[in-house]
Amino acid sequence: MPSDHDIVHCDGCLARIRWAITVNGRRQAIDADASPDGNLAAHVDGTGTLKVRVLSKERPTLEHAEWQAMPHAATCKSPRPRPRPRGASRTRRPVVRPGAWRPVR
Repeated sequence: MPSDHDIVHCDGCLARIRWAITVNGRRQAIDADASPDGNLAAHVDGTGTLKVRVLSKERPTLEHAEWQAMPHAATCKSPRPRPRPRGASRTRRPVVRPGAWRPVR
């Protein structure tokens, strides 16, 4: 478990969270304290970056210096609605494509 210097508070519910990097390179908020109910394995790599991976059928157990963590999205008690994923049911605007330029005669 890393030190408490990287703990911040959630803007919505003010819970203690840590920001981690997923296997796909995206940021994910996780609860600051270890949770035996969590579905994530978290560890600090050699550069000091907090990394997380999902405990899956292929790798269901914790390895080396990992600890079990809970994604904060599952426990956040914020009254604000969560943002929709990118591209999810947005209305599409028509695209106007200009034609080939022709000189006026």
